[in-house]
Amino acid sequence: MRSHGSKSPTGPESAARALGQAVRARRRALGLDQLVLCDLAGVGPAFLYSLEHGKPSVRLDKVVAVLAVLGLEMHVRPGRESISADDSLREVEG
Repeated sequence: MRSHGSKSPTGPESAARALGQAVRARRRALGLDQLVLCDLAGVGPAFLYSLEHGKPSVRLDKVVAVLAVLGLEMHVRPGRESISADDSLREVEG
């Protein structure tokens, strides 16, 4: 059973890191510096830094704004593993 704070290769930390790497690579490929992207997307430099460095708790509306400027989209698909509410409760009660 996976603990709530585990860092699995497919967990939130890994997804956030991959998203950040994709944003940074696309920004650089387009020749944009961070401040220009911030201005175009309406976000602050601290937010963009956090996003590009894989912070797993960033605001979704701001992520979408950055992706739109970069011509990127985010898609959700079924994962390899799911956690039921019962599993989560067992871990807490554990």
